Amino acid sequence: VQLQASGGGLVQAGGSLRLSCAASGLIFSLYRMGWFRQAPGKEREFVATISRTGGSTRYTDSVKGRFTISRDNAKNTVYLEMNSLEPEDTAVYYCAADRSLILSQLSPNDYDYWGQGTLVTVSS
Repeated sequence: VQLQASGGGLVQAGGSLRLSCAASGLIFSLYRMGWFRQAPGKEREFVATISRTGGSTRYTDSVKGRFTISRDNAKNTVYLEMNSLEPEDTAVYYCAADRSLILSQLSPNDYDYWGQGTLVTVSS
């Protein structure tokens, strides 16, 4: 299984970025997908998750209304649209895959496969 995250970069506060995560080596439609992030000196934290069909999503409170997770099962890709970015959003962002049907499982330990991460830096 390979998860290839891309789309990170440097952006000013208030700006937008769109992260992508291309999956291979798995039946993508059988996996819920998640985005996590890890800031320097901090633990990896949950950002957003989406169900197998894309019909259900969950977000951490700090990104609600600003970030949108979506997926295209035909392209084996999950996205994270990030708007109104804040310096506090600066982190390495990781995509992850898991076969659980329980969307409320939000710990990194609940996910089986991980991408390599893409760095998002938001300047003030």
